[in-house]
Amino acid sequence: MVRRSVLISPGDQPDKLRKAATSGADAVVFDLEDGVAPDRKDVAREVVRDAIADFDADCELCVRVNPIGAGATHDLDAVLEDAAPDSVMLPKTSGPSEVRMLFRKLRNRNAPLPVIALVESAEGVLGATDIATAAPTSALVFGAEDLAGNIGATRSAEGSELAYARQHVVLAGRAAGVDLIDTHYTKYEDEAGLRDDARRGCHLGYDGKLAIHPAQIDAIHDAFRPDPERVEWARTIMTAKRDADAEDRGVFVVEGEMIDAPQIHQAERILERAGEGKRR
Repeated sequence: MVRRSVLISPGDQPDKLRKAATSGADAVVFDLEDGVAPDRKDVAREVVRDAIADFDADCELCVRVNPIGAGATHDLDAVLEDAAPDSVMLPKTSGPSEVRMLFRKLRNRNAPLPVIALVESAEGVLGATDIATAAPTSALVFGAEDLAGNIGATRSAEGSELAYARQHVVLAGRAAGVDLIDTHYTKYEDEAGLRDDARRGCHLGYDGKLAIHPAQIDAIHDAFRPDPERVEWARTIMTAKRDADAEDRGVFVVEGEMIDAPQIHQAERILERAGEGKRR
């Protein structure tokens, strides 16, 4: 499952949910949390329930519920009535116990779905390692806007005030072997800025990026698509690996470069981003 682009759409707007399904995003998120006004939550639950039942698109379908203790139970009771999404996003995740609690609620409703944990507070970022290693966690999402508000940071174009947190989430997720989704870019009409920010996230090690508008998807895909030279390098590595495996050699040489596990993992990830090979 590739998650280069993860498009979030407000759950109380059926037209936007239908458009999201045909947007070309790798994953779409029907939002019941911040994208919905408090007095529209019940309406959104009904709209999302119906949209899940009618969903027919070749992409991952996720629902972002409200936080544990602040509406998540009501969300699950409503949206899991007739059908289930592919995954559930948990906002404001501060620790692994919340992930496990949400999973128990899902399992009790015969829907043991993977959890995508959104870390967007100081506590969540510092606890990202434990959150990522919780068994139900399928991916970590870095939420820059809420984090900035939580720690009192002033947002800047280059994002240096959150650089440590952005990198820390990558280390936590990569150590646990889960997917990593970078924060969204708020200026959806600024394509150049989006491309720069998406490339920065890709270079840091993220697998994909949140999108808040369908117009952002192509730029995100371009940013996370590896250069042809890197794809060819990865193919060469994997071909040499197959030959080495056949000869029972753990280490081998490609064009004068000694190749072992780190380069192999890197080649695998490059091919995954290029749409080749299998996700681990």
